Amino acid sequence: MADVFVSYARSDKLRVAPLVAAVEAQGWSVWWDPEIAPGQEFDDRIEAELKAATVVLVIWTPTSVSSRWVRGEAREAADLGKLLPARFDDARLPMDVRAIHTTDLDTWNEDPASPPFQALLRAMAAMMAGHPTTATAIAAPSGTSVRLGICVLPFANMSGDPEQEYFSDGITEDIITDLSKVSALSVIARNSAFMYKGRSVDVQKVARELDVSHVLEGSVRKAGGRVRITAQLVKGSSNDHVWAERYDRDLNDIFALQDEISEAIVKALKLKLLPEERKAIERRGTDNVEAYNLFLMAWQYYVTGLEGDARRAESIIRLCTGAVEIDPNYARAWALMALGQMILRFVNGRSGEDGLLAAERALALDANLAEAHAVRARIFSETARYDAASAEIDIALRLDAESYEVNRAAAYVRFRQQRIPDAIRYFEKATSLMETDVNSASMLITCYTSVGNSQAALRLAKTTLSRAEKTLAQDPNNGAAMGFGVVALVLLGETERAKEWIKRALMIDPDNMNMRYNFACGLATYARDCDGAIELLGPLSKRMSIGLLNHAKADPDLDPLRDDPRFKAMMVEAEARIAAAGGSAPAA
Repeated sequence: MADVFVSYARSDKLRVAPLVAAVEAQGWSVWWDPEIAPGQEFDDRIEAELKAATVVLVIWTPTSVSSRWVRGEAREAADLGKLLPARFDDARLPMDVRAIHTTDLDTWNEDPASPPFQALLRAMAAMMAGHPTTATAIAAPSGTSVRLGICVLPFANMSGDPEQEYFSDGITEDIITDLSKVSALSVIARNSAFMYKGRSVDVQKVARELDVSHVLEGSVRKAGGRVRITAQLVKGSSNDHVWAERYDRDLNDIFALQDEISEAIVKALKLKLLPEERKAIERRGTDNVEAYNLFLMAWQYYVTGLEGDARRAESIIRLCTGAVEIDPNYARAWALMALGQMILRFVNGRSGEDGLLAAERALALDANLAEAHAVRARIFSETARYDAASAEIDIALRLDAESYEVNRAAAYVRFRQQRIPDAIRYFEKATSLMETDVNSASMLITCYTSVGNSQAALRLAKTTLSRAEKTLAQDPNNGAAMGFGVVALVLLGETERAKEWIKRALMIDPDNMNMRYNFACGLATYARDCDGAIELLGPLSKRMSIGLLNHAKADPDLDPLRDDPRFKAMMVEAEARIAAAGGSAPAA
């Protein structure tokens, strides 16, 4: 299934083809020219592809506006909240879509840098990131229901203890997840909602910015085995309160309370839950509040930390171990533990479990847990078992293509396979899904540089630096954040500042191999300082993990060093050491 479904008249194919190629060059997959014969199979395939796509790009021309097929696909896309219209020849639009903003492409001239195409890309990227860009529905005939949209703002932590932030964030995420299961409701993704965290917001402005009909605000206070949650649903167009409630409950009632809130919102919006939607909302993974609390703590470490930080992986493993000791059947906790073990073993080069047993335990409990399949894919990829990794990541994507962990895993698998355009697509999705993800943003610098897209690389350098700086503001000694930030600084021309970061980081955390690796990448590719890069890589030959070794083999950032005898010797020494220790270090 593709990211973008293109609806067009077959007679316009030569005009549409360059547009499709330009969209694909951005790293998105496109479904537009099925090689199947008309008939029932043709109709079923089109319907399946349209529903699976994130964006439905409808190309209006004087020919296509007369096509009942194109009109029907546009109507279906609008009902699903994924319609993105464009037109040529000032085509007179069908009456029922004139209320939706349409991009005119007559002056794009097959130039990806042209203002019309860039405007189309911005709208497409916003939809990929979970921002609706069209009206919530086409101007509908009377009696037709309009699709509703909602943004769940991060619930404020009112506990008086910043350490309880994980709990209020966890409640917010669970409500977003619950409401996303309601087919009649369009829900803004976590990343977009959490942009407003800690800010005083104007609800009407938020509704306009995100193009939603309603906004949910709330607060959480947890203390002494009790929890108080306040929530209010506000209509974006008028700032009127549609529903508000305050709940004071025992902490053990937290699951029932979350169900109540989700169902109250659905009722206030005058929607009806389907039986399968109600069951999905009530499916929590554990009935034990203490295990759930530990999982939320571990999840907070995961989403706010960096992959090169061993302390973060150790914390995730400890907390998830505690959760599964309380509830051995908690599949999500097993999957997150597996991820922590995988990171500690292959990314940080520590001894211990590689995560495979924990991932298999998660799948034995829930065979459809996408995140467990994703971590298995990462484990296989770290040891260069790429066929097995591909099989697992395909399953994970089929189960949940919107999962942050799944998209990160897919990106790393494709990167290791040196399928850079595919890696770009998944790293972009991961970056958009998690506002704290520095790793994926930094990997995109490497990917875009390798395919010659310097403009996109600069864009991601700014994103990487901004996110790294936020991490360092909270943890000034975070070597992993400095490692990613240095690459961005060098690319942005701030070489002296980058060198200051390197000097400071090496004094604070000289044994952080991932940090050294990233520093070397920044110097080799972006500063053209191969001698400096080799010096930084020196200790790696004696301490490099198999995961980092396989990453180095695929990483285009190290290409300037590959013919250097010193670098070749390091790689040979690392392979020999890993092989002698019982690991596998396949030849490049």
